[in-house]
Amino acid sequence: MLAFILRRLIQAVIVMVSVAFIAFLLFQYVGDPVVFLLGQDATPEQIRALRTDLGLDQPFFVQFWHFLLNAAQGEFGLSLRQGAKVSRLIAERFPATMELAMVAAALAVVVGIPMGVYAALRRGSFLAQFFMTFSLLGVSLPTFLIGILLILVFSVTLDWLPSFGRGDTVQIGWWSSGLFTRDGWSHLILPALTLAIFQLTLIMRLVRAEMLEVLRTDYIKFARARGLSDRAIHFGHALKNTLVPVLTITGLQLGGLIAFAIITETVFQWPGMGLLFIQAVSFADIPVMAAYLCLIALIFVVINLIVDLLYFAVDPRLRINGGRAH
Repeated sequence: MLAFILRRLIQAVIVMVSVAFIAFLLFQYVGDPVVFLLGQDATPEQIRALRTDLGLDQPFFVQFWHFLLNAAQGEFGLSLRQGAKVSRLIAERFPATMELAMVAAALAVVVGIPMGVYAALRRGSFLAQFFMTFSLLGVSLPTFLIGILLILVFSVTLDWLPSFGRGDTVQIGWWSSGLFTRDGWSHLILPALTLAIFQLTLIMRLVRAEMLEVLRTDYIKFARARGLSDRAIHFGHALKNTLVPVLTITGLQLGGLIAFAIITETVFQWPGMGLLFIQAVSFADIPVMAAYLCLIALIFVVINLIVDLLYFAVDPRLRINGGRAH
């Protein structure tokens, strides 16, 4: 287990250094931050002085080394658009994105797995066919269209839920949360549902396919021959083995929810990192773009490590073989 974790940590460091290098290239080839800071009317003397202060006159790899050291401390300089520290802007927006992604992921898992199990065990029933039809719609429709349709139905037509913003929040230290207020939940429902539908249908179809595959294996036939009940076979044996690939997809999708919540946050004007990133792209705010890229890569690396460790909890064969089967 220790060797496995060390290998994963080394891989994580290599990935993060590679992503940091790509983010650093943004500073080199996507506009000149000195021009953004001083404007077009700056004199050559002002430009040279600021480049010296920012360390931009140093060799390429010296600049990259300083960038790595600052990135490891969570420092990416000042936002060219807002003039504030990028770390503060990210810290202000991170709770909103994280809560949206976690609620969407929980909804996708809690609803998607039972739907997939039911569709596999009762695949000829009307409800199972309805689930499969719903999954096709969820996979096919683009996220922005789902969001607009939900706004049209629940905000415009029925006037049940708000269509934009985060609502009332509670400040807990540096973390702002809308999960402790009724208004916060009312604002969270539509964007979380929009973000969860694709993941929910993906998990449902994966669980159904894996469940059908597991139910055809020899050890399930042997369990039936031993006289075990359907409940014990379906939930004690088949479902547990089905969850191994589901863990992989769910973990990666959680990272995807955080990384690609951009569209949902834009549709609902959700004040998260995705909306901040869109604004940074439109203004060519390179420090914010670089920080966002590094943070998303870090989230994916951490989630992958957690998913790999969860394999040992779900699949006993990995514990018996000391992780060599993985």
